[in-house]
Amino acid sequence: MKSLPVFLMGCGGVGRQLLQHIVSCRSLHAKQGVHLRVVGVCDSKSLVVVADVLTAELDDSFLLEVCRVKSNGSSLQTLANSSVCQVFSGPEVIRKVIDIGLLGKSTGLAFVDCSASAETIGVLNQVVDFGCCVVLANKKPLTVQMEDYDKLVSQPRRLRHESTALILARLLGRRLNLDNMKIESLYPEEMGPDVMPLEDFLVNGLPLLDQKIEDRIKQASANGNVLRYVCLIDDARCEVGIQEVPKDSALGRLRGSDNVVEIYSRCYEKQPLVIQGAGAGNDTTAAGVLADILDIQDLFP
Repeated sequence: MKSLPVFLMGCGGVGRQLLQHIVSCRSLHAKQGVHLRVVGVCDSKSLVVVADVLTAELDDSFLLEVCRVKSNGSSLQTLANSSVCQVFSGPEVIRKVIDIGLLGKSTGLAFVDCSASAETIGVLNQVVDFGCCVVLANKKPLTVQMEDYDKLVSQPRRLRHESTALILARLLGRRLNLDNMKIESLYPEEMGPDVMPLEDFLVNGLPLLDQKIEDRIKQASANGNVLRYVCLIDDARCEVGIQEVPKDSALGRLRGSDNVVEIYSRCYEKQPLVIQGAGAGNDTTAAGVLADILDIQDLFP
């Protein structure tokens, strides 16, 4: 049985759902010869961690108790009397998290960021240096300064971030020449970073874009259509951008965070095959994070 140590940062909706997935999927993972050993969990203020990161783990009943405590809005400090873990708070948390990464560098420790903070980038880059793996549900570490971003992605095999966005290149790279891909930018050339500083863009540029989008919405409505962000793929091209679509079409009827795929083929020439389902949400995102964690276990004996 291969044992993969996991450290979780962030106990919000996605983080709690991930812990529940880990517990509920134990028998399935056992059949795959994998055991996920959760060694610690932290939020922005507190940390619970096993005494020995190399051998011990937080048992399933404790993980479910973490979920219960955090869903009630309480602090992990309420678990301080437990005999199965150590609890840290305040400035100690960051230092202890880095210590955990240093201890776990030889075990393939997976640092899972399910927080919503941009401040985790410092910790993530340090644990990457230690040789640990990083799995992201948090998008913000991928939007930091280029120096920090480059460092984070310097070892791509040890980074997984499928739950932060649809990775189009992975889906299309073997079938299309990506040089032909056209993506509509929401940061127009006339407002590019060499022309308009970011601060000016946020203050003055965005309102202009808002007005352009509002005008397009009105025009689409007058045409009996709606605007949707669409990826169009055929034999020769891939285009991604905002398009007018009939409001009674599958794309036009989209609501909330659902995604939809329309497939046109010889058999579905006039009426496409439609696949629709949840595109976001705690459960869906946590399932993607869990898949990423399992994916990195092949890197270790």
